[in-house]
Amino acid sequence: MPLLVADCPRCGASAHTFDVMAHVFRGQQHRWLNHHEVFSVCRNFSKPTIFLIALSLPGRNNALEQSKAISRDPDEIMKIKGSLNPLFDVERYISLRDNVSRRPPDHLSKPISDAFKEGAACLEIGCYNAAGTMFRLCLDLVTLPLLPDPNNQDVQQPNERQRRELGLRLHWLFDQGLIPSALRELARSVREDGNDGAHAGTLSKEDADNLLDFTVALLERLVTEPRKIQLAEARREARREPKPT
Repeated sequence: MPLLVADCPRCGASAHTFDVMAHVFRGQQHRWLNHHEVFSVCRNFSKPTIFLIALSLPGRNNALEQSKAISRDPDEIMKIKGSLNPLFDVERYISLRDNVSRRPPDHLSKPISDAFKEGAACLEIGCYNAAGTMFRLCLDLVTLPLLPDPNNQDVQQPNERQRRELGLRLHWLFDQGLIPSALRELARSVREDGNDGAHAGTLSKEDADNLLDFTVALLERLVTEPRKIQLAEARREARREPKPT
């Protein structure tokens, strides 16, 4: 039976030993980087935890052949006698955040995607103020680039408050036609709830859900849909290119 040394989230013990009872192969990256969920029982209080672990760099711990075997056949993990730690990195344990059903829209930048995931996780566990804050961060990140260069005097400029405050910025962007007007009604969740509620700690589930709806709609309009069109156009152009004879 394999062993795993990790911090126990159930009893608080640091660097404690777990018996690995079972595993589920989660997938592979780069043709070698295996990810597993391992059902592990803490030897301290006999409480189970599921850990997400990832195969370490081949050869980093002088275990190249064993790493290759696990890359070829994930079930090799349960044949290991002794600790998995020389071969695997413990990424984290499976928790409530893994119950999140809402995924970020496609083609987001990593900062926006990460903020969205954090907001969705907070919403799932009932932390509505934290969820609202993260959804507002998504909106901040996606709308700031829409503002004109402050040094360009040939275009209309927002004032300092409109640049700084999300609710006022959204209102200005709508007025300038830089955000589709069809989303204006949904944006009320930010102007009326986001600016005040998130800071005062009074957001309800309904408020957070409204922020989520507007965030998803805006990200899809500004990021996902244009990128899908761009990729479709690239495929069309590729099909028009002469095929080699």
